Amino acid sequence: MRVELHCHSTFSDGSFPAAEVAQLAARTRVALFCLTDHDTCAGYEISREILEPTGCKVLRGLELSCRAGGRNVHVLLYGLVEGPGLDRLRERLDEVHTERCERLVAICVRLRRLGIDLDDQALLSRSHGRTPGRPDVARALVAAGVCKTPQEAFTRYLRDGGPADVALARLSVADGIALGLAAGGRASLAHPHTMGDLAQARALLKEHRDLGLEGIEAFYGSYARAESERWLRLAHELDLVPTGGSDFHGEMNPAVTQPGIGLPEDVAARLCAWLGL
Repeated sequence: MRVELHCHSTFSDGSFPAAEVAQLAARTRVALFCLTDHDTCAGYEISREILEPTGCKVLRGLELSCRAGGRNVHVLLYGLVEGPGLDRLRERLDEVHTERCERLVAICVRLRRLGIDLDDQALLSRSHGRTPGRPDVARALVAAGVCKTPQEAFTRYLRDGGPADVALARLSVADGIALGLAAGGRASLAHPHTMGDLAQARALLKEHRDLGLEGIEAFYGSYARAESERWLRLAHELDLVPTGGSDFHGEMNPAVTQPGIGLPEDVAARLCAWLGL
């Protein structure tokens, strides 16, 4: 079964509009799709209008920015439904949007101290209607001739802990999961390799499993089979549901050229049952 449960559009840090991401997913015959922009589910209706006529099941979801133990943790939320719970989540996401705008300005201040002058207000104006973030600054650094690619901008200036990075205030993982579950969603740990090592990922999942962090992204765009097998073993150990997504961003992640990832039938069956499909 071909699914796409982790991808991004210009509503956050992707380089293609939500409609184009959905069209690409349709061309690759994705059967289950969720646009997971950072801290927003603004592209859900667009995705559904394009993909549901093709027979693809479309979920409302997002990638929630959280923090645990001094480390950034991204939680994928799937199957959010309209109601008071989603209203509360949106209120918190509105606060996150404000915090991200303030962070972008602070990053530009740090860049000025490094002799690089970017117009933060112009960047905020261009990001109106979507989630602003470091990719906006990365593209501006390329446009200004400071860097050749957005990836170089991250490596030199914007990576976590980089000379121009500014930490973003984030929800705790427990609070993020609670908001997602109250909105009718299911929660999965995104790209578990970014936790540092297997032991740290296991500790975080064990701590939050009973709070509702029931999934782990064992199938991921850049994972070779051996890497997926490592996370599948952890999923089996902790009785977690394996999920899958490419983390498609367009030019911001050129290693992933199109949305969609294949899941073995047994994994797909368990995933669909978990999602209530």
